[in-house]
Amino acid sequence: MFWQGFPSCSFSNAISVLHVIVACSISHLVQAASAGPSHWPQFRGADAMGVADGSKFPERWGTNENVAWKIEVPGRGWSSPIVWGDRVFVTSVVSEGDVEDPKKGLYFGGDRKELPKSAHRWSLMAYSLKDGRELWRRELRRGTPLNPLHVKNTYASETPVTDGERVYACFGNVGLFCFDLKGKPLWSTNWPPVKTRFGWGSAASPVLHGGRLFLVNDNEEQSFVVALDSKTGRQLWRVERDEPSNWATPYVWQNEQRTELITPGRKKVRSYDLNGKQLWEFEGMSSIVIPTPFSKFGLLYVCSGYVGDKTRPVFTIRPGATADISLKPGETNNASIAWYQPTAAPYNPSPLLYGDLFYVLFDFGFLSCHDARTGRQVYEKQRIREVPTSFTASPWAANGKIYALSEDGDTFVFQAGSEYRLLHKNSLDEMCMATPAIAGDRLLIRTLTKLYCIGK
Repeated sequence: MFWQGFPSCSFSNAISVLHVIVACSISHLVQAASAGPSHWPQFRGADAMGVADGSKFPERWGTNENVAWKIEVPGRGWSSPIVWGDRVFVTSVVSEGDVEDPKKGLYFGGDRKELPKSAHRWSLMAYSLKDGRELWRRELRRGTPLNPLHVKNTYASETPVTDGERVYACFGNVGLFCFDLKGKPLWSTNWPPVKTRFGWGSAASPVLHGGRLFLVNDNEEQSFVVALDSKTGRQLWRVERDEPSNWATPYVWQNEQRTELITPGRKKVRSYDLNGKQLWEFEGMSSIVIPTPFSKFGLLYVCSGYVGDKTRPVFTIRPGATADISLKPGETNNASIAWYQPTAAPYNPSPLLYGDLFYVLFDFGFLSCHDARTGRQVYEKQRIREVPTSFTASPWAANGKIYALSEDGDTFVFQAGSEYRLLHKNSLDEMCMATPAIAGDRLLIRTLTKLYCIGK
C-alpha cells in the first residue's frame, strides 16, 4: 500500500498527507500557469496564434530601456527565434562577400536573377534565454547558394521548430536538419533544388505533431507535402501538389471531429489527414499566399491578401468538411464555410485573433478589426501613423494589448477591444521583419543584425 512508507501513520493520517501533497501540486500548477508560457516552440507559438496572456514582459522598451540583453547575430535571416525552457534557437546565413541591403516597403523590382558567387554559411545557433550567451553553433552547409532571392528575402527565412527533445532547422534548397537541444546532430535530409516564382526563394516553416514533422514545398517545378518521422527523419508519406510557389506555413488543426493538416495555396486551400489523404479543398485565394492559418471557436481561419489583387479573402471553415467546399459566385457562406470577407486579408503579416476579435495588420500601415465569430466589421482600416510605415512581421497580443512591429523597428502598442486606440510606440532603430517570440517575462525581437531580449 502507498502509505506503508509512513510506519507510524494511521490510514486517516496517510490520507491527510495525500491531501497535502495534492494541494501543493495544484498550487504549483496554478503558479506555473500564471507565470505565462515558458516555451515558444514554433512560428507564432505553440498554437500559431501569437497570443501570450500571462506573460510579464514590459509594455515599454527601447534600445537602452527594459533590455535584459542584446547580442549581435551573425549573417542574415528573417526567421523567428523560438524558445524551449532556457534556450533560444535562431537560424542565419552568413555571406563571405558583399550583401545587398534589404529595402523597406512594397515595390516592384526586387527580383535578383543571378546567383551569388561568394561562399555562404548556413547555421543554427542556441543562446541562453537568461543572458544571451551563445551555447553552441552548428554550421550546416558552406558553399554558394543554389537559388537566387528577392532582395527582401533571406536564405534563412524558415522558422525552426522544437518538441523539447529535438530542434529542427529547415533551409530551402539546402536541407532539413535535426539536433538535440545540446547541439548533437541526429539526422538530416534534402530534396533536389527547385525554382520558385521569379526566384523569390522560400519561407514556409515546418510544423510538428504527434511525432511527425510536416513540410510543404510549393515551387515552380514539383510541389509536394511530406511527413517525416521526427525521431529518425524517415519519410512516412509524400503527396504531390498541383500548386505553384506559396510561402504559407501549414497548420495542424485539431478540431472536435479529427486532426487535419491545412495547406494554404494559390490554386486551392487543401486539408489532409495525418496519413496524407486529402479531405477537402476550396478555391478563391489571392495570387500570392503567405499568412499562416489558425483556429478558435471551433473554426479554422485561412486568408491571403496580395495587395495587387482585387480579391483578398478571409475564410472561416467548420469542422467535418469533405470534397470541394468552394463558394459559388455571390455566396458568403455555405455548409462548410461559416463566413467570408472578400477584401479583409493582409498580405505578409498573419492575422491575430484575440478575445472575440479578429485583427488584421496591413502591410501599408493600417489596422482593422472584425468579430471573429461572424466576420462583422467592428472598425474599418485605421491608419497607424501619418508617415507611411510598412509591416511584415505578424502582430502578437498579451494582457489586453495588441503589438505590431514595423519594418522601421517600431512596435506600436494598442489597447485591445472594439475601439481603435493606439497607446504608444517602442523603437529599436533598426529594420525588422521577423515575428517576435515570447517566453514567460521575456520578449525576443530579431532586428537586421541583433537579437533583443526585452525584460525587466
